[in-house]
Amino acid sequence: MRSNFGLFWTEKFFDPNHFIDGGVTGISLLVSTLTKWNLSYLIVLINIPFVILGYKQIGKGFAIKTSIAIIALSLALVFIPFVPITHEKLLIAFFGGFFLGGGIGLAMRGGCVIDGTEVLALYISRRSQLTVGNIILILNIIIFAFAAYFINIDTALYAILTYLSASNTIDFIVNGLEAYTGVTIISDKNEEIKHFIISDMKRGVTIYKGEGGYLEKKDIDIIYTVVTKLEMSKLQTEVRHIDPDAFVVQQQIADIKGGVVKRQAFH
Repeated sequence: MRSNFGLFWTEKFFDPNHFIDGGVTGISLLVSTLTKWNLSYLIVLINIPFVILGYKQIGKGFAIKTSIAIIALSLALVFIPFVPITHEKLLIAFFGGFFLGGGIGLAMRGGCVIDGTEVLALYISRRSQLTVGNIILILNIIIFAFAAYFINIDTALYAILTYLSASNTIDFIVNGLEAYTGVTIISDKNEEIKHFIISDMKRGVTIYKGEGGYLEKKDIDIIYTVVTKLEMSKLQTEVRHIDPDAFVVQQQIADIKGGVVKRQAFH
């Protein structure tokens, strides 16, 4: 229900001011602006094909959760009164995107979506060379282009600002400040680096045994550890201090469980 609260405030920010966003929300707002049809009905109707697709692609539980979330949002738009807080367009675009991203992010953490374009993007990505992010971007560009043509260019530009605000909020809620980064380090001074990670950063490490291909080095120790984004700068600085020639590879991690990831009180 927290996700619906965020989406409810988004629609109430946007609808009275004829603003739009990307995805199904943006399509609903665009159609509502052009036709004067009820927004709450449009959100349900336009999402139906995506819920069916989600049922086939992801599963029954996902489809049920998504349906409940969409219906609850629609009912909230009908029965909960709202008085516009501001008519300042820049504030509407920014905070509308903030609430939109908050609602979608909380829905994703709960195992469902409120905007069906994510399901469509997943479906297309499995049958093409495009990533989910690329597909969502293309769909939103089409929506913004329609907004620019049928409403005005200002609305489309504010919609892009809203989209950027929402995207950053989703990333923050889904990943949080403690978004993790996997780090692979290959160095001739691996013992010093390992000691720093364990003793100073209080993180666990895994040592892989390998050998060099290009320089044909034998018995290379490869260090692998997981740190937060906030700790990444500290680790990079110290590794460069210990061994300026160290080979370091970083990769984002969506989720982790177990292991020595949280800070430990080593003695």
